[in-house]
This record gives sequence, structure tokens and C-alpha cells, in this order.
Amino acid sequence: MRLVIADCSVDYAGRLTAHLPKARRLLMLKGDGSILIHSETGSYKPLNWMNPPCNYSVHEPDEEQIELGVTEIWRVSQAKTADILWIQIFEIHNDINHELGKDPGLIKDGVEAHLQELMAAQIEIIGEGAMLVRREYMTPIGPVDILAKDKNGQSVAIEIKRRGEIDGVEQLTRYLELMNRDAALAPVRGIFAAQEIKPQARTLAEDRGIECLILDYEQLREASIDPDSLFW
Repeated sequence: MRLVIADCSVDYAGRLTAHLPKARRLLMLKGDGSILIHSETGSYKPLNWMNPPCNYSVHEPDEEQIELGVTEIWRVSQAKTADILWIQIFEIHNDINHELGKDPGLIKDGVEAHLQELMAAQIEIIGEGAMLVRREYMTPIGPVDILAKDKNGQSVAIEIKRRGEIDGVEQLTRYLELMNRDAALAPVRGIFAAQEIKPQARTLAEDRGIECLILDYEQLREASIDPDSLFW
């Protein structure tokens, strides 16, 4: 991973256009080919980013850009779309490379992991005729807990939490945004499932068209027991 702290401006061209004026920011160039642009504020969410696979190149500024103080220009293009990030570098304050190695991945809370297992086995809890596609469906930014199809054949992305809070809704929102770019999946609707969902999280989810589902762990667990089995 390469971490660069630099004075920069950023222009995004694609489905929409966006501009970040000159400011000091953290640029993360990750081993998977993605790039993320962070500011001092905003928690974990980048100001802009480009998902892998990306093509990255460095260019010399023209005379007008040099007069403005630009020292180099980064061009980051999405290999599968026409999206492009133009990053104008004015000054680099720190530039480090560090090999993080292979990540073992997220290890879920025991109850949360069991909820996923139980819900996958009883997928019709989201509606009669629903079918499981797979658990831990990988997106470019991580796995959504369950991908299913409803009785009409529409894709359904399900994110499961023990306690549903705003962060979980934001996580599912990002998954849905990426999954809906995939013509083989779109349109994808979302379900935010948890044993308890905070009022603020429910409000945000419903505002974004995401369905909320309260899970009864004991009820799911009891329904999974085979009455003809001596052991469970």
C-alpha cells in the first residue's frame, strides 16, 4: 500500500462530474488497484475513490498548470468503465510504501455469524418463494452477507447485524451502489436485518429504500432444529 499526504485537487469524470478544490489530503493507493482520497474529517468514508481494476499513470503538467503550482498529474481510470480521476499534485509532504500482507478477513461476532447461517437456511423469511444465491457474496469493497433472489427473480442483498446502527446502513448502501452497476445483478434491493435496529438507522434505511427486518435469534434457532434428529 502506498500512502501519500499531498496538497492536491481532484476532478472526477464519469456518470457524474465532481471537483475537490486544492487542499491537503491523504491518497491511498492499495494493492488491489483501488485508490481512495481522504480528508481529515469524514470518518471512514473517502471524499472520492476509484474501484479496481484501475489504470494509473503520471503526467507532466502544462505551462498553465505549472504557473498554478502543479508539479505532476495523476490519471486514474476504471478499466471496465469510462470513469476517470484526475489528481493534480501541488506538493507531496509524505510518501510511504508498506506491504501489509494478506488479510485474513473479517471474523464476525459468533451470534452474528450464526444469524447469517440460520437466515441463509431459512431464506424464505424475506418472502415466500425467495431463493439463496450465496452467502458472503464478494463485491469490490467486501462481502455482503447474503445474496438472494425473491419470488420475482430480483436480486436481494442482505446485510446482517446483531445490533443495527447507522454504520451498518452505510455499509449496505455502498454494497448496493456497486452491485447495481453490475448488469447481471441489477436491480438489487437491500434488506438490513438485525436483532435490534436503532431508530436513526431505521430512518436512514427507509429513506434510502432499504427494507428493515428484525430477526428473532431464538425463533430462527428453534426452526433450524430437525425434530427427527437426536442431536442439534
